[in-house]
Amino acid sequence: MLMPKRVKRRKQFRGSMAGKALRGNTISNGEYGLVATEPCWIKSNQIEAARIAMTRYIKRGGKVWIKIFPDKPVTAKPAETRMGSGKGSVEYWVAVVKPGRVMFEIAGVPEEIAREALRLAMHKLPCKCKIVAKADLEGGDNSEK
Repeated sequence: MLMPKRVKRRKQFRGSMAGKALRGNTISNGEYGLVATEPCWIKSNQIEAARIAMTRYIKRGGKVWIKIFPDKPVTAKPAETRMGSGKGSVEYWVAVVKPGRVMFEIAGVPEEIAREALRLAMHKLPCKCKIVAKADLEGGDNSEK
């Protein structure tokens, strides 16, 4: 599972997921990418499940890049615990994903294989996503400017 080696503070506030992704919204390494279309928290085990689904489908071909990292700790209190007595212990780590964020990239395989691998990965994630090609995303950026 992905998690930071060490952190400055053990527990964090929940924060907000308002707005669109300002960084990580372009395909930088691969040819095809998986882009989030709604905000969500993605757990480290969901990232790992998506990675395994993609690499199994492409069968030792191509390369996969994971562009998100779970660096936010999420705490939880035990079941049937009374209110109060402080914040719970860290249960898992999440990556905060905003709409427009490229989460996974893939290269070195034909288009239909890349799209199917990304589709399989999409089913492992808790938010709505779309599959984009590098050309599509670059074309969209130029028209907005």
